[in-house]
Parts: sequence; structure tokens; C-alpha cells
Amino acid sequence: MNTGFYSAFAGFSARMDALELIANNLANTSTTGFKSQKEFYRSFLASLSGTPSATPPVTIAQAVDQTIHEFGVLGGSHLDLSQGTLETTGNDTDFALQGPGFFAVLTKNGVRYTRNGSFHLDSNRRLVTEQGDPVLSQQPGGKNQPIQLPSGKISVSSDGSVSVDGGLVGKLRVEDFPSSANLTAEGASYIVAPQNAVAAPAAGEVREGMVESSNSDPIRGTVALIDLQRTAQIMEKTLSVLHNEFNKTAAQDLPRV
Repeated sequence: MNTGFYSAFAGFSARMDALELIANNLANTSTTGFKSQKEFYRSFLASLSGTPSATPPVTIAQAVDQTIHEFGVLGGSHLDLSQGTLETTGNDTDFALQGPGFFAVLTKNGVRYTRNGSFHLDSNRRLVTEQGDPVLSQQPGGKNQPIQLPSGKISVSSDGSVSVDGGLVGKLRVEDFPSSANLTAEGASYIVAPQNAVAAPAAGEVREGMVESSNSDPIRGTVALIDLQRTAQIMEKTLSVLHNEFNKTAAQDLPRV
């Protein structure tokens, strides 16, 4: 019975953590460039051993033991990097990426990456993000050089080249990472790459006067939220039943021993 209690508790705890992920996705359905997070689960024994699954059972007893002990826990989450819808704004300093890649920006915590191309010019005519962080230009050796623009009509080509009144002044630093890179979210629109990840020029095309909407689907998110809530309620009910059984055993059976 104790195994059932632990299984129910692990399932309940995992669903509560997953609820936070889905709630965050729903809260950012209108956040420009937001990438939703997807939860994944793994068995308790596998999480302890560091392997994706336990050794296949040989006997019926082993199968039963594996079934009751390998209850699911939240393994973590991963970013859904699928393309969001491109929306036209008409602003000269709004950019969107069609295809893979991220804009590189310089924050107080170092270089970060984003799909939120809702940029503007600061008082020094540097191209900055909504948070005021400088947007980086492509430089030899990966030097962190912000883009600073003179007065004039701004235009950007599909490869990220930035021109003012027809004169080339720089190129947006747009980079991508291999699928094996463990990219993580920081805030609503920034993405952090691990230190050992090797960035490379992205194949995506820049679209001027457009931004990319969030890829969080409010309908799917709402359905997933309801499903998780119901599952969590079932787990909670199971915990209550098992707890009552424990109390019954302690009150009635143990004194007889």
C-alpha cells in the first residue's frame, strides 16, 4: 500500500509542476516571440539510475515489481521552437525571422537570444530590445558589437543587412544552434544557450516591418490545463483514500500484533 501512496504522490506532484508550465504558456499567448515549454515525464527508477528505462523484466514477479515502482515523475521541460505566425506592423525597426535562428542581444548577464524582433532606437540611436538591451551586429570572431544607426530611412534585407538611406551600416547577428543544444528560457522572450554550444549563422530570413507572434496555442493550452487539473484531482483523491487506509491500519490492525 505504501508503494501505491508514493506512486500517487509522485503523480500528483508531477502534475502540479506541469500545471505551472502550462499556466505560463497560457499567460504568454500574446507575448511577441514567446516559445512555449513542453513537459516530459520519466519513471522514478530511471530517474535514479540516469537511464531512460529500467531493465526489461524476466519473470512475472519482476514485472509486477517494476510496474509498481516505476511511477512517473516530471523529467523536465523543453522549448517548443516551432515557428509562430508573422504579423505585419509596418515599423522600420520591427523584424521577424522566417525559419530557424535567433537575434543575438547583449544583456547584463551576457549574450542572450530572442525571436522577439520588436526593436526600437534608444537615445544614442542604438537598436535595442523592448528591455533596452542592445541588438548585436555580425562581427569577425563573434565580437559583441551593438548596432548603431545614423539618421535616415532604415531598411533591412532578407539576409539581415541593415542600410540607412541606401548605405550599408551593418548586419544583424542571427545565429542558430544544433538540435542537441539544451536551450533554456530566461524570462518571457530571452533564450540562454549552454556554454559549450557552438553557434552558427542561421538559415532563416529576416522580414522587416513584421514580428513573430507567440507559438503558444491558447485552445490546446486550455484543454491541456483542464486535463492536468482532472488528473491531479484523481491523484489527490487517491492520496486521501490511501491515507485513510493507513490510519485504519494503525488504529485497528497494529494493536492486535
